[in-house]
Amino acid sequence: MTVAHLGRNYTIVEERSMDPVSGVLLTFGIALLVASWVMLLICSFKEDFTWGLATVFVPPLSYFYGLFNWAKAGESIVVAAIGWILIFLML
Repeated sequence: MTVAHLGRNYTIVEERSMDPVSGVLLTFGIALLVASWVMLLICSFKEDFTWGLATVFVPPLSYFYGLFNWAKAGESIVVAAIGWILIFLML
């Protein structure tokens, strides 16, 4: 928000808001990231209980798990990449 004082009683207030397209891209990007994390959570718990706990408590570590086990968790990594692309397009 920008406020400019032009005199004794005159004030111009300019509000900055997000474009609708940026809001949609951000919303879908975050939704895809959450969906990919849930997909990784399910996949990692099926693989090993320890990896499942690591996914719950240290989410970035779960993406390394997905990269190293591409055959089992590659789909969730692709969904996460699409989510990050949407978020960067929002900028």
